[in-house]
Amino acid sequence: AENNRFLCVANLKAAFRNIKYLLLVCLKLNEGESMSLTADDVNKIAHLARLGIDKQDVAAYANDLSGMLDLMTRMAEVNTDHVEPMAHPMDQAQRLRADVVTELNHREAFQAIAPQVEAGLYLVPKVIE
Repeated sequence: AENNRFLCVANLKAAFRNIKYLLLVCLKLNEGESMSLTADDVNKIAHLARLGIDKQDVAAYANDLSGMLDLMTRMAEVNTDHVEPMAHPMDQAQRLRADVVTELNHREAFQAIAPQVEAGLYLVPKVIE
C-alpha cells in the first residue's frame, strides 16, 4: 500500500510539472511574445501527448510548431471588436427536412415479438447490482 501511495504521489507531481510547463507556454503566447520552440520543448510536448517522435524529426516539428504559435500570436493581435461571429464562412443556411411523421407506429407489433414486456415497457435482465 505504501508503494502504491508513493507511485500515486510521484504521478501527481509529474502531472503538475507538465501542467505548469504548458501554462508557461500559454502565458508566453498570451503576452504576445514570439514563441520559438526548442528541441527540448518538442520532446516535452511529445512526452505529454504520449507521442513517439524520431530524433531526426524533432527539429522539423520545432520549426512547424513555432510557426503555428507565431501565427496564433499574430492572429491574437488583430482587432476583432467590430467583427460579427460566424457559424460558417460561406453564410449559408442549413437545409432542414420538414418535421413530419414518415412512419407508422409499430409499437404493438414489436412488443408482440419481444421476450418480456410489462405495461408497455421492455423488460431486460438486471446488469448492475
